[in-house]
Amino acid sequence: MKVLVIYVDEFNYIPAQKNLESAEDVTEGATFSESILAFIQVEKSDEENDVKSREKKLVNHLKWTARKNNCQKIILHSFAHLADSKASVEFTKKIFDEAEKRLQNGGYETAQTPFGYFLDLNIKAPGHSLARIWASL
Repeated sequence: MKVLVIYVDEFNYIPAQKNLESAEDVTEGATFSESILAFIQVEKSDEENDVKSREKKLVNHLKWTARKNNCQKIILHSFAHLADSKASVEFTKKIFDEAEKRLQNGGYETAQTPFGYFLDLNIKAPGHSLARIWASL
């Protein structure tokens, strides 16, 4: 799993193009402030492990990043451009949903960008050392 985390002062998206036929229809965008934005790519090799172990590793990393940025809001964004290998849609979505539940149970405000869409993105991010963190989990 590859993760690029960016602390954002402001982030918004607008659905541009549906690229997964089974995705639910989404027409509205959303705006967030003072949040952790996590670009996540679940890889094929992640499927060799169970969902719970991979989801837990992701959540631990996101919590660590949130603490370092003194932040309680986390946005999960599926971004299949961080590695060559991609896990199945079903496995990836399950990790996202389980990670979101675990984060909420830990007191974090969470959101997911629409799964199965290309999005128009606007990102305003500060330039300090822990505002951008990349990891291979």
